Amino acid sequence: MNNDNTQKPPFIWEGANVYFLLTDRFYNGNPSNDINFNRTKTPGKLRGFEGGDIIGIIKKIDEGYFDELGINAIWLTPIVEQIHDGVDEGTGLSYGFHGYWAKDWTALDPNFGTKEDLANLVKKAHEKGIRILLDGVINHTGPVTEEDPMWPEDWVRTGIVCDYKSFENTTMCTLVDNLPDVRTESNQEVELPVFLIEKWKNEGRYEKEIASLDEFFKRTNYPRTPKYYIIKWLTDYILEFGIDGYRADTVKHTDEDVWVDFRKECDYAFETWKKHHPLEVLDQNPFYTIAEVYGYEISTGLDYDFGDRKVNYFENGFDCMINFEFKLDAQNDYEVIFSKYSEKLQNELKGFSVLNYISSHDDPTPFDANRIRTFEAGTKLLLSPGMSQIYYGDETGRSLVIEGTEGDATLRSFMNWDDVENNSETQRILWHWQKLGQFRRNHPAVGAGIHNMISDQPYIFSRSFSKVNYKDEVVIGLDLGTGRKELPVDSIFKDGTKLKDAFSGNETEVQNGKAIIDSEYGLVLLEQI
Repeated sequence: MNNDNTQKPPFIWEGANVYFLLTDRFYNGNPSNDINFNRTKTPGKLRGFEGGDIIGIIKKIDEGYFDELGINAIWLTPIVEQIHDGVDEGTGLSYGFHGYWAKDWTALDPNFGTKEDLANLVKKAHEKGIRILLDGVINHTGPVTEEDPMWPEDWVRTGIVCDYKSFENTTMCTLVDNLPDVRTESNQEVELPVFLIEKWKNEGRYEKEIASLDEFFKRTNYPRTPKYYIIKWLTDYILEFGIDGYRADTVKHTDEDVWVDFRKECDYAFETWKKHHPLEVLDQNPFYTIAEVYGYEISTGLDYDFGDRKVNYFENGFDCMINFEFKLDAQNDYEVIFSKYSEKLQNELKGFSVLNYISSHDDPTPFDANRIRTFEAGTKLLLSPGMSQIYYGDETGRSLVIEGTEGDATLRSFMNWDDVENNSETQRILWHWQKLGQFRRNHPAVGAGIHNMISDQPYIFSRSFSKVNYKDEVVIGLDLGTGRKELPVDSIFKDGTKLKDAFSGNETEVQNGKAIIDSEYGLVLLEQI
């Protein structure tokens, strides 16, 4: 590690430890906001609002839950105002608890909280060195109901459901029936929907919103087409709150130039926020963007293939892509995964990253669906090169198989806090994830560094990272057995170097090129003291 022990390691996005949560399913910090807009119909199982909110996330930040897990970025599902009513998707009634059914991009849904809550979340997270990633939807509005009229025809299309056989049939189509698709490719200027104008007037903010839109279109010279309104509304959250990044939803369902412009406005908003809040700036990292291009795999490198054309999203506004291949790669041995990812990220994808996960909110085939390999899953995810996405409850064995649910709902149960408090097996799992997570956070080399195998049997490897005048090097051993372990470390640490095993807490000094650790664990995480 760097020689000055008092200095915190720099935050490196390429190796970040990201916690992904459904805002409504994590922790209920404010029960008084649980019901709004007369959302009182009985939904299908796990298809209604369950009470989680921004204040709940803040409470867990204050308690140190994320610190103990080594988290340095939190991605939360969209918090903009959702359609008020629910829709029957054939699985019982569903409300927009997940956040992907926008009604008004300029407002927060009161079920999630207020703008004051959001400001507080960013402030509290930043005080702990944790970045906040919001989730942005430009591709579609929420479904149509009696209470939630359809956006005008010049804003959205309905009827043509995507068949994914070509670029056009992936971008100019609706994901499902009754999910109006924003005409993001349209060059036609559009007026604001009447329902939105009336809503803003009722809320006493019409003049303010119009003035802000006028200013945006004057500054940018963009035409008033649907995509630019939404880009403006989403980037306002950066301008106002200083969020650090966006995870962009359904990226492959729009033309890629949407994201080029989105990124440009994100960067402008972030620079403007930093200028106006010089004392709150965490570091000089630029704004960060992560693309959800469903089905992208790290093996394919820079391009995503639509069949009739390829698109490189790294060249079109994004720093990182969600990697849908990791859950398959996680079936392999450690070395197969680690060397493959290091090779890809240090060469073809240099300067970019991928976000690895084992489970997620809409992936019906997670790694370890029955939660019987939770320790192994944590070790593989948190020690793999790239960024790690801990989906809430990965670290506590939260069940992904819930009786009586349909589809995605089974993946979205409420966070199992009761187990965290009372179940000793859950506590053991969490402890394992915490030790690995803290090591990953403290050492950019783990996620962003170069991987080198030192020994195959027993399995020992190093990771090395350097940037400008910062250098970080670690040695890790897996499946070493309990008791006394000798690790050859001379490729990284000289004789006489004092080391600590961050997993057991034991300390040692390198002698004859070896570090000796005596612990009850088969896992060793060596760092320089």
